[in-house]
Amino acid sequence: MTIALHYCHITVTDVDEALAFYRDALGLDLRNDVANGGFRWVTLGSPTEPGTEIVLSTPHAGRSQADGDALQDLLTKGILPMTVFSADDVDATFVRVAASGAEVLQEPVDQPWGPRDCAFRDPSGNTVRIQAAKK
Repeated sequence: MTIALHYCHITVTDVDEALAFYRDALGLDLRNDVANGGFRWVTLGSPTEPGTEIVLSTPHAGRSQADGDALQDLLTKGILPMTVFSADDVDATFVRVAASGAEVLQEPVDQPWGPRDCAFRDPSGNTVRIQAAKK
């Protein structure tokens, strides 16, 4: 038996702003852009991982009003779980993402626990870390 990650959801305040970060700055490929019931789900992925997709959606997409409100509050506070990507060249990725105007939380550094990494906030306030790919 095998198991693999297929979808990972990232809640954002504005899907188009998020696309500018995840597609244009990080370089992920747009896979699907689906509207349904007044909401929109966008999936993106890396060409090196064709079976894994990130889903961008707003807090109320597919949720009750109360659940969407609660998720919106967490997003506004900036306390939703971070997303961690790996890159073969953290420093070059940092330069590209920083040039997009993304908020830099941490420049590339060799962490005491192992990987070289950096960190940004996406336009919705989510923390995104990028670490060196394992070799």
